[in-house]
Amino acid sequence: MKIVAQFEIPYYQYLNEQSELASDAPDFAQNPEHLVRLYCDMVMSRTFDTKAIALQRTGKMGTYPSIRGQEAVFIGIGDGMPKDDIFIPYYRDSATLIQRGVNPVDILLYWGGDERGNLFADPNNNFPYTVPIGTQILHAAGVATALNIRKQKRAVLTVCGDGGTSEGDFYEAMNVAGIWKLPVVFVVSNNQWAISVPRSEQTAAKTIAQKAIAAGFSGEQVDGNDIIAVRCRIAEAMKKAREQQEPTLLEMVCYRQSDHTTADDASRYEPGHSRAEEWKKEPILRLRNYLETIQAWSPGQEETLLADCTQQVEKIVQEYLAIPPAPAVSIFDHLYETLPEAYADQREMLLNQGA
Repeated sequence: MKIVAQFEIPYYQYLNEQSELASDAPDFAQNPEHLVRLYCDMVMSRTFDTKAIALQRTGKMGTYPSIRGQEAVFIGIGDGMPKDDIFIPYYRDSATLIQRGVNPVDILLYWGGDERGNLFADPNNNFPYTVPIGTQILHAAGVATALNIRKQKRAVLTVCGDGGTSEGDFYEAMNVAGIWKLPVVFVVSNNQWAISVPRSEQTAAKTIAQKAIAAGFSGEQVDGNDIIAVRCRIAEAMKKAREQQEPTLLEMVCYRQSDHTTADDASRYEPGHSRAEEWKKEPILRLRNYLETIQAWSPGQEETLLADCTQQVEKIVQEYLAIPPAPAVSIFDHLYETLPEAYADQREMLLNQGA
């Protein structure tokens, strides 16, 4: 017997649970202004997220997927991605989309059941939301293939949850990315739950990151509660994809501090102590404590920030609530490029009824 191959999975963390910064932290972590910006973005995303849940609970919006406790993942992605690269989201990416120029009013509009909110006409480097589990991962492989054919020095990033890695689409996309050397980064927000199924029942693999090995490229684990580590590894992986046409799988280890969506009740299956224990690692307070330690943040600044975020979100909500409902006939307008004749007749009938 002989060993024909051995593999390793690295784990990245720069700002630990005690808000201590490692000596080998990336250069941008030495810039307090950059860290303050990341902190403000995370606080804004949590404020927006909290209000979106309230809108759903009061009947002003449909089902909504919270990102509470995962802010570092999505803000880190948005900050680490060049604007010219292409972002292919799943359904929990509101913070990243806002960073990349999507109007937050459109996000509320979409989760309010109006497809006009999913157009993202400007900018056009963002794909629309993908709710079916895992399908966006194949889309990313296809877009990355197009970039190679066109010989463009650009890259693609797509995101899924840990549950998405159990789908066949995930493995198919990873396989083709490895064999074709596609400029794509696969990010897995491993929040430990695939709706009601815990990570331990989804896969026997010790890490999700190691699933990249079978596809022939590198996988990494990242502390998903450490905004510095997330931002750093996103930027490095995108650079590698863009310059070397080499894919990467990044597993962001975090915890879902919410129900799967507002249509879910996690108390039916989640151990009662889990959230409280995991909350000790949450990303916003971790960074705030560090900023206070280096005297880059103060209670007065915190008070001002919270007031500003609340005011901004209220303005967004009022704009959303003021949008007239889409006409009933619009249910036919987002299904096909060319509407089949049977549906065209139905659409015409509704139109004649003034619907």
